[in-house]
Amino acid sequence: MPIEPFPVEKPAVLKASTPGSHPVIRAVWLAAFVLLLAAVALMALRAFSYPLVALIAAGWFVAGLVAYLIRHARFLGTLARGERALRAGDLAAARAIVAPLVDRYPTFPPVQRLAGLILYPSGDPLSAATMLEGAARSMRDRDLVVTLVAAYAALNKAGDARRAATLRPDDADVRLAVGWAELVALGGDRARGALLAASLPADSPARAAMAATLQAIAAAHRHDAQAVRARLRDAEDRYVLLAADERAFLGYLGGVALRELGALDAARATFTLAMETAPDTIGEALARRERAHLPLGSDSPSFSSDQPSAD
Repeated sequence: MPIEPFPVEKPAVLKASTPGSHPVIRAVWLAAFVLLLAAVALMALRAFSYPLVALIAAGWFVAGLVAYLIRHARFLGTLARGERALRAGDLAAARAIVAPLVDRYPTFPPVQRLAGLILYPSGDPLSAATMLEGAARSMRDRDLVVTLVAAYAALNKAGDARRAATLRPDDADVRLAVGWAELVALGGDRARGALLAASLPADSPARAAMAATLQAIAAAHRHDAQAVRARLRDAEDRYVLLAADERAFLGYLGGVALRELGALDAARATFTLAMETAPDTIGEALARRERAHLPLGSDSPSFSSDQPSAD
């Protein structure tokens, strides 16, 4: 089902144009500047009241600065809470925390970055790519680049995934995402993807399982049913160590491998299982999309129906 990016209430209030500023704060600073000019003019005229006017101007400047710093601290605190919720895997809480920031500061890079990092695992790669592209103009941290490459792979845009990967070409997870794009996305270089799959990192259960599943897709392109079965079982052996959303995503990739082999019934069952494993995640969204586009038909006789489970 479609996921709306950050629905929020929009009350009729003054809104800041940057995380710390506010129209009232700007008005106070402008008034303080005008008073300062007036104090200079009074001093030039040798008026006895210029120290009082200058003191009022300074007080207004300080008041505006304090208000600015308080608002900016609150903004940074909200960003930090959203990041903590994301790291804890609580996507619903992260979305609720960050939604007001996206509403008020949709073009501010730190907000774009965090919004993109939340939208992608929530199953909205298009909105995630839009947000992350904006943030990437001034921020290029690892999480941003990995997620941007993955978002383009999910959108079947191999060329864009390849371009985004140049920001961090040697990162292990970027290479995994590029391998996915080359093997699955439209315009992907299947031969390059097969070479990448054979040399992908396997230094953690999640990376090892994804590498094995991508190798299964490469084997499916060669019509090697035995290798597909073996590599999917290698991935399944690690499922016990993975979170539900990771298993759902690997189920999507496993379904792609089975589909490419011609095992349509097995692919359909694998996509369905992935959807049930972790609803409202990127794995569920991709599995749903691929299942909807499966042609009618049954398994190729070259492949048995004992596909891996996501349990």
